[in-house]
Amino acid sequence: MKTKITQSPTIAARFIEHGEVVAFPTETVYGLGANVFNEDAIRKIFAAKGRPTDNPLIAHIAELSQLDQLVQEIPPAAQKLIEAFFPGPLTLVLPKHKTISLLATAGLQTIGVRMPSHPIARQFLRACGVPLVAPSANLSGRPSPTTWQAVRDDLFGRIACILQGDQTKVGLESTVVDCTGRVPQILRAGGVTLEQLRTVLPETEIADAQDASAPKSPGQKYRHYAPQAKVVLTHFPQFTVPANESAYIGLHEPPQPAMFDKVMICRDAEQYAHALFQFFRECDELGVKTIFCQAVGEEGMGLALMDRLRRAAHG
Repeated sequence: MKTKITQSPTIAARFIEHGEVVAFPTETVYGLGANVFNEDAIRKIFAAKGRPTDNPLIAHIAELSQLDQLVQEIPPAAQKLIEAFFPGPLTLVLPKHKTISLLATAGLQTIGVRMPSHPIARQFLRACGVPLVAPSANLSGRPSPTTWQAVRDDLFGRIACILQGDQTKVGLESTVVDCTGRVPQILRAGGVTLEQLRTVLPETEIADAQDASAPKSPGQKYRHYAPQAKVVLTHFPQFTVPANESAYIGLHEPPQPAMFDKVMICRDAEQYAHALFQFFRECDELGVKTIFCQAVGEEGMGLALMDRLRRAAHG
């Protein structure tokens, strides 16, 4: 398959109309979209990514009016979160509409839905005219792509089209909140923080370890976000000076920085999150064997950042 690379949302939408999959930019990471109502197209997502079919997909909408096509109901808590954070990097897990294929939801009676805020994503989704299911546009298990070039590196020749945009703003996937239970629960930390959610719904909590046999959100069951290099979490001031072919990313300069092949010092957790996945990919290109990542406090964006770092380090 020859992959079309374009800057035109209209051209990219034509591929969706013809039952193909398209990678497109969002404010979080690049997504790999297919028509939510086309099972053959959805299967192409799983094939292109090498993604297990028991890993649910997230539906993306351009307009709130499209929610009625995807969900049975919108609980009051979900409505408040929609009013506060849509469009933005927030996914809500809601009871699915009966017309939504179980292939998209990994057999569950719930579906995750979000409305991206990225202007190119919005133009593209409007041009498609239907909601799209879209996981991250990478080979399954690899770091999520934050540039169109990263999508090309992973999926060129495996998908029909890549819609170009700039490097993504957030750099980590959306926050996923389950709104089907007694209280809203964060299933995956992301671009909307726990603190922000609690300004709207103070009862919001972080979910306990989920039953891995039936996760309601991507990122709960399988190894994710991992580069080819080994990832090691470091806690200052304890630090072992690395061997050769190593890199470092964090908020503070490491001991003997000249010992590293690549070093990135971030001003705060937001910049760290924004840069992380691209840093992983650049390290792989350099042939780095070990990446040392400084642990951060788990407040604000630090909660999502530490989730990704732990999954990359421990699988």
